[in-house]
Amino acid sequence: MRTRTSFQKRQKEIARAEKQRDKAAKRMQRKLMGKQSPPTDEALLAELNRPEEEPSGEEGSARPPAPSE
Repeated sequence: MRTRTSFQKRQKEIARAEKQRDKAAKRMQRKLMGKQSPPTDEALLAELNRPEEEPSGEEGSARPPAPSE
């Protein structure tokens, strides 16, 4: 059963290489983000609880008024 163990070793090596590649990609992502910290829970809650009438600062992102019946 020499071929089975060789196949298993090959699969294990491929999985290890994929993990290393994923880790390297995550490191690069964090490096590109720099020292920019992710938004805090409080900031996210404030954004969700913001009234809809407040302008968002982006043109065209506001919803059009609902049609009246």
